[in-house]
Amino acid sequence: MSDEESTEYYTLLCDDPSHEVVLVDCGPREMDVILAVRKVTGQSLWHSRVLARQAPVTLLGGLSAYRAQSAVALLQSAGARAEWRQEPEPGDRTTPSP
Repeated sequence: MSDEESTEYYTLLCDDPSHEVVLVDCGPREMDVILAVRKVTGQSLWHSRVLARQAPVTLLGGLSAYRAQSAVALLQSAGARAEWRQEPEPGDRTTPSP
């Protein structure tokens, strides 16, 4: 490709960026949250307990906005503090360069 040619990339409105579900805090109802984590992730009860006790932790990634919101709603109904975030693009930097 010559210096005069350039490639431009566009994000289409129909493109749904992937989202992740983050368990921020387990809350006072730990067993209810563990069961909700199990339902959301499909992991074993033991692994769900380990995840819940490691909060803040990313439970799921690569989800559509609807699925991420649904998972967060289930976790919040169990008493957890959870949020969904748009995953950063592979080329995006998360820390500023010096």
